[in-house]
Amino acid sequence: MYIIFFLIWVIFNGQFTLEIAAFGAAIAGIMYWFICRFFNYDPKTDLFLGKRLFQILHYVFVLVREIIKANFEVIRMITSSRYEIEPAVVRFKTDLKTSFTRILLANSITLTPGTITVSLENDEYVVHCLDKSLAEGINSSVFVTLLRKMEGAKEDE
Repeated sequence: MYIIFFLIWVIFNGQFTLEIAAFGAAIAGIMYWFICRFFNYDPKTDLFLGKRLFQILHYVFVLVREIIKANFEVIRMITSSRYEIEPAVVRFKTDLKTSFTRILLANSITLTPGTITVSLENDEYVVHCLDKSLAEGINSSVFVTLLRKMEGAKEDE
C-alpha cells in the first residue's frame, strides 16, 4: 500500500525529482501509518497480496477473457432468430472457505454478461442466467478453480 501511495504521489506531480521523491516518501509514510492506525489495516495484507500478485493478475486476465467470450455469446443469442432464449435460475453450493473468495465469485458471475448473482448466503448461490446453456458448469467454472488455488495457497503459509 505504501508503494501505491508513493506512485500516486509521483504520477499526480507529473515529474520525478529528488524533492518530489522525498516529499512523496514522507507523505506516503504518513498515509500508510494513518490507515494502519485508524482503519485497522494490517501490513501482513501487503505481504499476502505481494506474494499472490501473479495469481491475482492471472485471475483478472481470466475474468476479462470470460467477459469478452460471454459478450459474444449473448450477442449471438440475441441476434439469432432461430435461437429461443430460455432463462433459468440456478442454485448451487461451493466449497470456497473464505467470505472474500465467495464474494469475489459472486461479483465475477455478475460481471459476466448473461448471468447475475441474485443472492449469496453462506456457501449457497442463486444465479439468474439469460439462457439455461449459460448455467451449465457454473458451479465448477474456471473462476471457482482459480479461487480454490488462491485459498489453497493461503493455507500453505
